[in-house]
Amino acid sequence: MTGEERREKIGKMLGEEPLSATDIARAFGVSRQVIVQDVALLRAEGRAILSTNRGYILRESRGFARVFKVRHTDAETREELFMIADEGGCVENVFVHHKVYGTISAYMGIDSRSKAEAFMRQIAEGRSSFLKNITSDYHYHTVRAESERILDAIEKRLGERGFLVPSERKGGQETRREKF
Repeated sequence: MTGEERREKIGKMLGEEPLSATDIARAFGVSRQVIVQDVALLRAEGRAILSTNRGYILRESRGFARVFKVRHTDAETREELFMIADEGGCVENVFVHHKVYGTISAYMGIDSRSKAEAFMRQIAEGRSSFLKNITSDYHYHTVRAESERILDAIEKRLGERGFLVPSERKGGQETRREKF
């Protein structure tokens, strides 16, 4: 198999669930470093491949996205994630703006209650805490959905629950809209 054929197959393998470079390498009988180079070449061709702590994932580029600035307690995290998933949204990531460290982000890919529960289990079982804790609970989520209507419904529910942070810029809630 040529490198080009392997990269084509790798592109097809990547989907909703992350795959580690080691697992992909095993599937093709090559080294992990070969896969890392293949992924770099796929990215250079314009493929939207994200690196996560669980492996590589192909980022969907369809639909609409909005960034929400939110604040809540650790105990309210499950409720926030359920709220977004129940309305039809996908929490793509979480990020914070730290005054010393700058912007720190992590991929999430949570679009269902079961994925939210799995995330909550990982936090509970690990020695880690939520990223929001380094910025006094203030954090951002990029949320993707099939329509602006869905994002509007998510924004409304987050606002009603008191999770949205008032914007310092425009008197309303802080959000950023994007169409893909």
